Amino acid sequence: MNHKGKMPYGVRLGCSPLSWTNDVLEDLGDETPLAQCLGEMAKAGYAGTELGRKYPRTAQALAPILQEHGLALASGWYSGQLADRSVDEEWSEVVSHAQLLRALGCNTMVYGECGAMTPSASPLDEKMSRRLILSSDAMTSYATRLAAFDARLRNEYGIRLAYHHHLMMVAETFQEISQLFDALSADVGLLLDTGHAMAAGFDYRRLIDRYSARICHIHLKDVRPAVLEQVRAQDMSFNAAVRAGMFTVPGDGCVDFRPLAEFVVQSGYQGWMVVEAEQDPAKAPPFAAVTRARQVVESCFANAMTAV
Repeated sequence: MNHKGKMPYGVRLGCSPLSWTNDVLEDLGDETPLAQCLGEMAKAGYAGTELGRKYPRTAQALAPILQEHGLALASGWYSGQLADRSVDEEWSEVVSHAQLLRALGCNTMVYGECGAMTPSASPLDEKMSRRLILSSDAMTSYATRLAAFDARLRNEYGIRLAYHHHLMMVAETFQEISQLFDALSADVGLLLDTGHAMAAGFDYRRLIDRYSARICHIHLKDVRPAVLEQVRAQDMSFNAAVRAGMFTVPGDGCVDFRPLAEFVVQSGYQGWMVVEAEQDPAKAPPFAAVTRARQVVESCFANAMTAV
């Protein structure tokens, strides 16, 4: 049965490959071939995918693979360094990524800030309490560069930046996200990640309340509360938290997705929502997990659409 038409008009449900193969912890799912990932994703009823480390990075190679599985490219993560370098320096790094997204019909780029992280060969292996925090002046300067980069991205490629608030990065807490976005033009888009909000200690609905018009991409991620409590109590690293199973797919944790569905339906949001879970595929078999997740999400939307 095809489930790809059960979202509101203009809303598409995608799935991240992170349930099959982790981009950072390469031993998690390293043996899983891309064909299995995409085949199971399509079989589970998803309309699209984001990029993963096993995906070809040219349109000529990737387009036919996606077409074979009936999947569109929703977007792709870009590891930015604007907290540490100039717009021109960043631009020289992003061009090939932007060209790939444009060639495959994407209108948003997932931007994760990987500059100004804990000075370490592997920042995500450091205790989360060691995260660097930008000063007010540094955040303002960073916002200026980010806005210029976004404007150039839109002008030259027709792609909008979707800024990913993220644990261990410069915009983790609600206060930091607000400080950054209040300094940016309204053109700069926000990626709403339900799991990163919960793990950072705030309700994702606060972002909806404050920045609803700027939300241009959504990650549907759940959190296991007992593991989150353990992560906080032991001051674990981000990577250790992932290995412990802090993140999971919608329906397996404590995040309530009903308010998100209501926001999407009532606001007229247009764009992608992507089910994402950074967890060990040996402990959480991906096909079963993402199939359950789709059912949970569709149930939330069925109720939201009925209530309108």
